[in-house]
Amino acid sequence: MDGYQIKNMIIDDELYSQESITVDFTQDNKMYSVILNKADLEVVNTWVFKANTSMPATLPDDIIESIREDVKKKI
Repeated sequence: MDGYQIKNMIIDDELYSQESITVDFTQDNKMYSVILNKADLEVVNTWVFKANTSMPATLPDDIIESIREDVKKKI
Protein backbone atom coordinates (compact mmCIF):
# COMPACT_ATOMS: atom_id res chain seq x y z
CA MET A 1 0.00 0.00 0.00
CA ASP A 2 1.50 3.28 -1.04
CA GLY A 3 0.29 6.69 -0.01
CA TYR A 4 1.85 7.01 3.42
CA GLN A 5 5.37 7.63 4.62
CA ILE A 6 6.70 6.39 7.95
CA LYS A 7 8.52 9.22 9.70
CA ASN A 8 9.42 7.59 13.02
CA MET A 9 9.18 4.24 14.79
CA ILE A 10 9.79 3.72 18.52
CA ILE A 11 9.84 0.43 20.43
CA ASP A 12 8.72 1.10 24.01
CA ASP A 13 9.27 -1.49 26.74
CA GLU A 14 6.84 -0.06 29.28
CA LEU A 15 3.73 1.32 27.58
CA TYR A 16 0.60 -0.29 29.02
CA SER A 17 2.95 -2.69 30.93
CA GLN A 18 3.92 -4.50 27.71
CA GLU A 19 6.19 -3.81 24.78
CA SER A 20 4.66 -1.64 22.10
CA ILE A 21 5.65 0.00 18.85
CA THR A 22 4.67 3.55 17.98
CA VAL A 23 4.67 4.36 14.28
CA ASP A 24 4.35 7.98 13.18
CA PHE A 25 3.48 8.50 9.54
CA THR A 26 2.07 11.03 7.11
CA GLN A 27 -0.70 10.49 4.61
CA ASP A 28 -2.60 13.09 2.59
CA ASN A 29 -0.67 15.89 4.34
CA LYS A 30 -1.82 14.70 7.79
CA MET A 31 0.33 13.31 10.59
CA TYR A 32 -0.82 10.07 12.26
CA SER A 33 0.44 7.90 15.08
CA VAL A 34 -0.39 4.21 15.55
CA ILE A 35 0.52 2.24 18.66
CA LEU A 36 0.83 -1.50 18.14
CA ASN A 37 1.32 -4.29 20.67
CA LYS A 38 4.78 -5.67 19.83
CA ALA A 39 3.83 -9.30 20.56
CA ASP A 40 1.04 -9.56 17.96
CA LEU A 41 1.05 -6.17 16.20
CA GLU A 42 -2.56 -5.55 17.19
CA VAL A 43 -3.61 -1.90 17.28
CA VAL A 44 -3.66 -0.34 20.75
CA ASN A 45 -4.41 3.23 19.66
CA THR A 46 -4.52 5.51 16.60
CA TRP A 47 -4.21 9.29 16.53
CA VAL A 48 -4.32 12.09 13.98
CA PHE A 49 -2.67 15.43 14.71
CA LYS A 50 -4.46 18.64 13.73
CA ALA A 51 -3.81 22.21 14.83
CA ASN A 52 -1.43 21.17 17.63
CA THR A 53 -4.03 18.71 18.99
CA SER A 54 -4.25 14.94 18.83
CA MET A 55 -7.58 13.24 18.17
CA PRO A 56 -8.52 9.56 17.86
CA ALA A 57 -8.29 8.38 14.25
CA THR A 58 -10.00 5.67 12.30
CA LEU A 59 -7.73 4.16 9.67
CA PRO A 60 -8.70 1.73 6.91
CA ASP A 61 -7.74 -1.92 7.46
CA ASP A 62 -5.50 -1.93 4.37
CA ILE A 63 -3.34 0.89 5.77
CA ILE A 64 -3.07 -0.83 9.17
CA GLU A 65 -2.10 -4.10 7.47
CA SER A 66 0.48 -2.35 5.31
CA ILE A 67 2.00 -0.64 8.36
CA ARG A 68 2.18 -4.03 10.12
CA GLU A 69 4.09 -5.45 7.16
CA ASP A 70 6.50 -2.50 7.18
CA VAL A 71 7.05 -2.89 10.93
CA LYS A 72 7.73 -6.65 10.56
CA LYS A 73 10.48 -5.83 8.07
CA LYS A 74 12.10 -3.36 10.47
CA ILE A 75 12.03 -5.26 13.77
